[in-house]
Amino acid sequence: MVDVGGVAADHLLSFIERIERLEEEKKALSDDLKEIFAEAKGTGFDVKAMRAILKFRKMDKAEYQEQEYMIDLYKHALGMLDEVTAEGGENADDAERDFPEQEAS
Repeated sequence: MVDVGGVAADHLLSFIERIERLEEEKKALSDDLKEIFAEAKGTGFDVKAMRAILKFRKMDKAEYQEQEYMIDLYKHALGMLDEVTAEGGENADDAERDFPEQEAS
């Protein structure tokens, strides 16, 4: 191992090469995601709505319900809703939503 100015060059090079490989993989995955979204859009699906669904599926039920409550509250404050369903309660639709099982990280 070459030691230049207190830096182990071989070890440093190993880290750099590993990072470069991961960056290439990340780019390839990003390109794959773009293709899938383009395919979905070409089939008539709304990509913005799909992205929102993906975001919601990452949340647990309580977090999702809190987010929905706040959105409804803000819509009401801005005059975008006739009535707030959130006076501490939840929409009947929200209570029936399925949430994917969350894996412990």
